Amino acid sequence: MNRKKEVHDWKEEQAQERLMLIAPLLVESMDRSMRVQIRHRIARQAHCSERTIRRYEQAYRKEGFNGLKPRSRDNHRSRKLPENFDELLQEAIQLKREVPRRSVEQIIFILEGEGKAEPGKLKRSTLQRHLYDAGFGRRQMQRYMESRKTSSKRFCKPNRMMLVQADIKEGIYLPIGKNGQKKKTYLSSVLDDHSRYILHSQFYDNEGAQIVEDTFRQAILKHGRFDSVYIDNGAQYRSKQLVRALQRLDIRVRYAPPYSGKSKGKIEKFHQVTDDFLAEAKADQIKTLEKLNAAWTAYLEEYYQKRPHDGIREYYESQGIPVSLLGISPEVEWHRDQRRLTFLDASVIGEAFQHREKRRVDSAGCLKFHGITYEVSTSLIGAEVEIGYDPVSRDQITVYSRNMDPIQAKPIQIGSYCDSSEPVPAALLPEEPEASRFLKVLRKKRKQTVEKKTDAISFADYGKDGE
Repeated sequence: MNRKKEVHDWKEEQAQERLMLIAPLLVESMDRSMRVQIRHRIARQAHCSERTIRRYEQAYRKEGFNGLKPRSRDNHRSRKLPENFDELLQEAIQLKREVPRRSVEQIIFILEGEGKAEPGKLKRSTLQRHLYDAGFGRRQMQRYMESRKTSSKRFCKPNRMMLVQADIKEGIYLPIGKNGQKKKTYLSSVLDDHSRYILHSQFYDNEGAQIVEDTFRQAILKHGRFDSVYIDNGAQYRSKQLVRALQRLDIRVRYAPPYSGKSKGKIEKFHQVTDDFLAEAKADQIKTLEKLNAAWTAYLEEYYQKRPHDGIREYYESQGIPVSLLGISPEVEWHRDQRRLTFLDASVIGEAFQHREKRRVDSAGCLKFHGITYEVSTSLIGAEVEIGYDPVSRDQITVYSRNMDPIQAKPIQIGSYCDSSEPVPAALLPEEPEASRFLKVLRKKRKQTVEKKTDAISFADYGKDGE
C-alpha cells in the first residue's frame, strides 16, 4: 500500500513539474510565432527537446493535469528478462532505499558481486526503466530523502526573488457597501518563496482579477522584478491581462495543480497568520477599508516580518546549518540575502499592466469612460482613440491616437457651486473607538519606527553642517 502511494506521489510531482514548464504556453490568445519562441526558450532552459515540450502541451490540452503524469508500461514479461527478475527488482529497490545516490550501474555491480544476478544478464536500461516506473529513480529517491529531513516538506529557493507565491484570502465584513451594507473584503498577497518576506499585501472590496494585478504591480514597484511566480488556477490568476503583463516584464508564470493546497504551503501558512489579525480587527471594530489596511500594514511591519519563522529555521537545519535560538525573521532573511534586486522604471511597469479599450471623442473634445468624463483635446473631436488605464484607479488615463503623442487625460472637475450634494460636517462623522489592545500596541510601535527613521535623516543633515 505504501509503495502504491509513493508511486502516486512521484507521478503527481512529475506532472506538476511538467505543468510548470508549459504554463507560459497555455495562453490561448498567443500567436504562433510567440508560442514557438517561448517553447524554444523553455526547452533550452529545461535541457530537453522542443518535441518533448510540445508533447506535454498537447497532453495537457487533451487530458488536463492527468495527461502530464508519466505512463506506466504494460506488465507483460519480456522473454529476455532473467527468470528471477522480480526478486532482483526488489533487491535493487532495497539498495536504492539504503543509499539513494547509488547509480543503476552500481546496483548491478552489487547484485552480480553477491551472486544474485548472472554477469551481463541484467541490462542497465531495463533495470533503470523498472525502477523509474516503481517510483525509485535516482532523482525521485533523492527528493524523498530530502523531504524526510524537515517536517515542513516544502521546497525553498536558495535566494530571494527567484520565486514568489501569491493568493487571495477572504477577510472580514465591513459596512462599505451601498447604504452602509456590510460587504466582504479580500486580502491579496505576494510572498517571497525564500525569505517568506511579504512583498505586498492589501485588502480590497472585491475579488476580481484587477486586485491581483494591482498587488503584483505594487510588489514590483517596491521590490523590483522577480524571476517567476507560482499561483493558483483561479480565474483571477488565469486572466489574459495578468499573464500578458507578467510576460512583458519577463516573469515566468507557473500554476499549481488543481486542488493541491499543499503545493502552495508557504502562502497557505501565511494565511493562518492572517486569521490572528482578522480576530484582532473584529475586536477593534474597524469600519473602513482604509483603517483595515492601515492596521494590516502595522501588523505586517511590526509583527509578522520581525518574528522568527519556523520555516526558515527548518530550511537551514535540513542543510546541517545551525540556527540561533533567537531564530531568523523574514525581514532579517530578506535583507541579509546578497542577491541583487532588479528595479524597473515605473513607466515600464505601468505600461505592462495597462488595460486598453477604444472610445470616441465627443464634440467637446472629451470622452466618457465608466461614467467619468475626461478632457482630451479638441483636435481629436470625432476620432476613435485607444485608452490605457489602471483598473484600480482611474484618476488618469492615457489616450493613444495615430500621429500624436500619448495624452494624459484627467477627469473634469466640477466646481462646488455645481455640486448638488452637500458635504457632511466633520463633527457628524462617526468616530469608532479602538477596542483591540494588540493593534493599539502595533500602531504605537509603527509610529515609533517612522519617527526613528525621520530623526535619523535629520541628524545626518545636522552632521553635514558641522555644527
